[in-house]
Amino acid sequence: MKEAEILITTPSLPLDSIPDRGISFWREAWSRLCQNRLAFFGLMVLATFIAAAIVVPFITPHTYYETHLQLKNTPPCSDYWFGTDELGRDLFTRIWWGARISLFVGIAAAIIDMAIGVLYGAFAGMVGGKKEEFMMRITDILYSLPHLLIVILLMVIMKPGVFTILIALTITGWINMARIVRGQILQIKQNDYVLAAYMLGASRSRILFRHLIPNCIGSIITTMTLTIPAAIFTEAFLSFLGLGVQAPIASWGSMASDGLSALRYYPWRLFIPAAFISVTMLAFNLIGDGVRDAFDPRLRT
Repeated sequence: MKEAEILITTPSLPLDSIPDRGISFWREAWSRLCQNRLAFFGLMVLATFIAAAIVVPFITPHTYYETHLQLKNTPPCSDYWFGTDELGRDLFTRIWWGARISLFVGIAAAIIDMAIGVLYGAFAGMVGGKKEEFMMRITDILYSLPHLLIVILLMVIMKPGVFTILIALTITGWINMARIVRGQILQIKQNDYVLAAYMLGASRSRILFRHLIPNCIGSIITTMTLTIPAAIFTEAFLSFLGLGVQAPIASWGSMASDGLSALRYYPWRLFIPAAFISVTMLAFNLIGDGVRDAFDPRLRT
């Protein structure tokens, strides 16, 4: 008896319906971030503030240092949208000049913390053994010191300015990033693909920069995003105490400090810079929460 011939056919799909490539990790994370309404709102607020800080000082008819004593403490009006201070300077212009200082300090401090913390934590987690123990004990000692006290002492010793603020913020600000990255590296380096790379003769530096650190990118970006509002608040606090940028340069903290003495009679001088500080910190925190959810593999379907 002849064997039966069985023809197995599969439905063919049109070529147009087959995607060329899958969705990349970054595109998927960005899509999830945009779907988070609170995070997207934070992004819009932050983008608006950055654009206004860049553009407004060039188009406003006033400067941040121009004084008009006859117009001092003018309430908000059509000519002076945010009013004037005790020297008749336009608060609207000074707010956006202050935004440049505050946003630059916050973002620059977070980037420096990320660079130092990622390299330090990744190297500690990679080498292991006594070297890792020694490196982490150093971070424990630095972490036990009062951060704010170190910052204030450094600001008193050095000449006040933006550069001094960056040094003060980053001298111990990288520790949290280093500890998070070190913990991630200790987990990832036990995976099979890392062990396979070892067996194939890959160097430690190649494994570190090609396999380990890229797989920590979610935690790194999330930690960095949440570091920025802390740096902005610290800069505002130092400027509020008179240890930040010096006059006539404006920052939100120094403007709030100037407005505190006039709170009873001219409350807008304090409330306006305080509102910008609060909204900016809220926007960064919303973005940080959204980034954490976007990069969390447990939330991806």
